[in-house]
Amino acid sequence: MSRFALIKAVLGPIMRLMFRPRVEGVEHIPGDGPVILAGNHLTFIDSVILPLVCDRQVFFIGKDEYVTGKGLKGRLMAWFFTGVGMIPVDRDGGRGGVAALMTGRRVLEEGKVFGIYPEGTRSPDGRLYRGRTGIARLTLMTGAPVVPFAMIGTDKIQPGGAGFPRPARVTVRFGAAMEFSRYEGMDRDRYVLRAVTDSVMAEVMRLSGQEYVDMYATKAREAA
Repeated sequence: MSRFALIKAVLGPIMRLMFRPRVEGVEHIPGDGPVILAGNHLTFIDSVILPLVCDRQVFFIGKDEYVTGKGLKGRLMAWFFTGVGMIPVDRDGGRGGVAALMTGRRVLEEGKVFGIYPEGTRSPDGRLYRGRTGIARLTLMTGAPVVPFAMIGTDKIQPGGAGFPRPARVTVRFGAAMEFSRYEGMDRDRYVLRAVTDSVMAEVMRLSGQEYVDMYATKAREAA
């Protein structure tokens, strides 16, 4: 049994008991081949719930601090996060975004599932913010379809992204796969990148029911 299967077997029943997740549209995720899961990001626990509700293992970028902690707690966190598919990347500095993009490309070229939050960070207030164009570059470079998804209610079980999760019902809703082969070879055209990104975010907004803000979430945090 793989570490991912073991974690899912152990934590799956606990998660179902605590969060009673309602999963809608999971049939939209292809059974094989590369696929990008792109969705909203409300709180830290999104990255715990998403891999556990999918049949296929989801790989995603995470802060390297999640796997570099000291002591027993640090080792357990590293074991868990790498086990469910987190790939640690130092995202600070100018080269962090490039490293994350290249990591996602490698995962997709291996025919795997790559999860991404196009907003780039957690929503500061529960609204949906402007997507960054890395999602568009990934789908155009690899040809992988994009399956949009929405996390609903996770901000209620872990307000502010900190502290122990509270028992509450959550919904994970997946939409139909989106493909952008008509833009093949245009992954450096900024207008195409923005159009692709905005179309994905429009689907995420439809699935989540969130209010949309045409501003980057990081800018909203700085202005707060």
